[in-house]
Amino acid sequence: MPLYLVRHAKAGAREEWDGDDRLRPLSKPGRRQAEALVEVFKDLLVEHVVSSPYLRCVQTVEPLATQRGLQVETTDALAEGAGIRPIFELMRRFGGQPAVLCTHGDVVQEFVEHLAAEGVIRPGDADNLAKASTWVIDHANGTIGKARYVAAP
Repeated sequence: MPLYLVRHAKAGAREEWDGDDRLRPLSKPGRRQAEALVEVFKDLLVEHVVSSPYLRCVQTVEPLATQRGLQVETTDALAEGAGIRPIFELMRRFGGQPAVLCTHGDVVQEFVEHLAAEGVIRPGDADNLAKASTWVIDHANGTIGKARYVAAP
């Protein structure tokens, strides 16, 4: 079963936010993207929803989790600057259970650059990093077989 790596939806501008960046919420367009993700996943099995603890990530996957009757599990393993090693650890943790992981642009970028370096995707595909977009990762025991990009809603 696949793992779904989602970049958080559009949030207010970092420069315009005076508070703790971990608490920066989705913008109005970002909330619409989060609601639209429910439709993106409508025909897909999802058993776990895991997110960076940053508010914008949690808000991105809350509508999907609510629609599925699931709780959003938060972990610093998906926070900004966490790197990609935790993604592989989560793959092994969930094994064949389909899980949605919501994280940040820096983590997604590093992950897809790794996919390109390993020949899983074409190098040009590593530019697909839009907010609220999803990478569908087919894997077995943490070894990636293939990956495909799903554009943001």
